Amino acid sequence: MFRITRLYSDENGDSRFEDIEIPLKELGEIGALSEGIPAGEIIFREVAPTYDYNFHNAPKRQYIVLLDGEIEIETSLGEKRTFGPGEVLLAEDTQGKGHKTRNLQPIRRRSVFITLPEERKS
Repeated sequence: MFRITRLYSDENGDSRFEDIEIPLKELGEIGALSEGIPAGEIIFREVAPTYDYNFHNAPKRQYIVLLDGEIEIETSLGEKRTFGPGEVLLAEDTQGKGHKTRNLQPIRRRSVFITLPEERKS
């Protein structure tokens, strides 16, 4: 299993965390792989050491892969989690009250965003 954290908005618009496990299939010498996940764009990002962004929503559904540094994310309900290099966050709180994000280390932090296609509505 590959563990990631999902950040989403509940029915009241509050942002919440959810731990998700993505199944992996063992494929011998090449390792264990998940099923493919459709994606949109890849965006590279670098932010200043002083990055401290008040409540905001994710602009799109997207995976965020942290390359270095360390961040703290706070939900609208006050829950805080810390994420470091190599961790993956699925940001899906595109509506609602949003979340806060701040750097915890005095470095220019780098990350990669992998956007997801818009969800189809029935």
